[in-house]
Amino acid sequence: MISFVHAQLGFLLLFDLRFEDAVNHFLLSETMQPSEIFPFIMPDPNRWSDLVPRKRYWGLHPPPKPLEEVIDDGLITIQQALFLKKAGVDTVVDEDFLSNPPSRADLLELAIRNIIRYLCASRMKDLSSPEMEGVDTFLMYLYRALDLVDDMEKLASSQNSCVVDELESLLDDSGHLRTLAFLYGSKGMCSKALSIWRILARNYSAGLWKDLSENGSSGTSVDKRSGEEIAAIEAANILKTSSDEDLVLEHLGWVADIDQELAIAILTSEMRESQLSPEKVVAAIDAEKVLIHQRYLQWLIEDQGCDDPHYHTSYALSLAKSVIEAVHMESKYRGKDNREIDSDAQKIYLLREKLQLFLQASDLYDPEDILDVIAESELWLEKAILYRKMGQENIVLQILALKLEDSEAAEQYCAEIGRDDAYIQLLGLYLDPQNGKEPMFTAAVRLLHNHGESLDPMQVLERLSADMPLQLASDTILRMLRARVHHHRQGQIVHNLSRATNLDARLTRLEERSRHVQLTDESICDSCRARLGTKLFVMYPDDSVVCYRCYRNQQGDSSSGRGRSSRKDVIFKQSWLVSR
Repeated sequence: MISFVHAQLGFLLLFDLRFEDAVNHFLLSETMQPSEIFPFIMPDPNRWSDLVPRKRYWGLHPPPKPLEEVIDDGLITIQQALFLKKAGVDTVVDEDFLSNPPSRADLLELAIRNIIRYLCASRMKDLSSPEMEGVDTFLMYLYRALDLVDDMEKLASSQNSCVVDELESLLDDSGHLRTLAFLYGSKGMCSKALSIWRILARNYSAGLWKDLSENGSSGTSVDKRSGEEIAAIEAANILKTSSDEDLVLEHLGWVADIDQELAIAILTSEMRESQLSPEKVVAAIDAEKVLIHQRYLQWLIEDQGCDDPHYHTSYALSLAKSVIEAVHMESKYRGKDNREIDSDAQKIYLLREKLQLFLQASDLYDPEDILDVIAESELWLEKAILYRKMGQENIVLQILALKLEDSEAAEQYCAEIGRDDAYIQLLGLYLDPQNGKEPMFTAAVRLLHNHGESLDPMQVLERLSADMPLQLASDTILRMLRARVHHHRQGQIVHNLSRATNLDARLTRLEERSRHVQLTDESICDSCRARLGTKLFVMYPDDSVVCYRCYRNQQGDSSSGRGRSSRKDVIFKQSWLVSR
């Protein structure tokens, strides 16, 4: 009953223009339904007219009608009360209204704000789907009436029950396109939402609309972005989850024009149910957007495990071209300050590092295609990696030893080849580099010092140049020859020790075979426990004795009569030690 009274008081106060008190009573009423407020917002008939319950509340208040009419009637009542007061007649109109008559605009704003307060509270209730649609749709109506843009966008971008058909023409006509775009997005109408974001980005770019970053009232980091960037970000949020290839590729271009990182995030998103076709994506990427092309291929290869040689080759070619272009640009502009020079050098270093790592890691690209691109450049390390993939050992050694002069890398490559002739070949390059270059005696001595002991002295001596100073190589050659003799003698010692061990083992075996065994009448077979007597018998190394029949039955079994396995349980006697 008390809920019924609160609702009746609320309506009476509403018609008395005391909107805040009216809504306070509405909120205290448990029987009050949000649909009872709908006729005050939109006149009948409308989509939700059938939801309005027919409650009379004792018939103490007039029938529901739009707020504007309620306010107009209330203002007329106030005017009449003022005339009656001047005539000395008392009225029931609030004394505050008589002493300070409100304006229609102020009353309308106050009414709308309090109805908004009631509808927001109603959203927390368990309402039917049609009633929830009415609450959210009318809430958007009221937000728009007061131009509460932030609240409109917050409602539209969150989970809501707004009816799009009731709002789209209204929001479009009033210019609230951002709200309409958010509303389309929340309802899954991605194509319409993206079209609006594209229009907004174009208008901000052309200066047709005031940029959001110019608003003096906003101070958040989001508002500091330009309106064009915000439009691209919102579009990207939709495209990241969309599996519609045509839709994604249609809007990829204008997003990339604003922010390439956003375009990359769209293409590499893991949020969509099915990934886009790599063939269509690569074809759709603007040829001038090199960063997007490279980052997409990198993601495709490294994160998605793509093993298509075409994409591996395309990625390597793109990286190689970027490196060559960066080197060319650095050499073209020589008048830069130190800071710009350091920045360019760092950029080139990072690009080359990425290219080198990929060339080493992948075996699926075509090295000849990459070599055609970098043939005239000074990218010697990259060339070495490619020739190594092609198995051109001699060219790799020439690049490492003569072009890069990296002795350590050259020796490491020889170790990977695993043949002694590779070191001999490297030694020949050091001593006879060709093309008028001076012999690299220091590198040759280093090579002999590190690996000379494993090389054939005759081949080394044949390779040594007559121009090489003897004092540079004498110690190394002497040590190499001594090591050669040492290895030979060490091999002889090991060979003779092995022969001695083998001979001693054979002798021990002979002694075991020739030793005498004495049997008595009480001797029994260790396997079947029968007396041996004059039977044939067999003796195992662990001194167990079995009759010949048990021995024949155990053919193929290495266990003795006592169950010891001669394969698993090693038998060792002190007399078997090498003593000679």
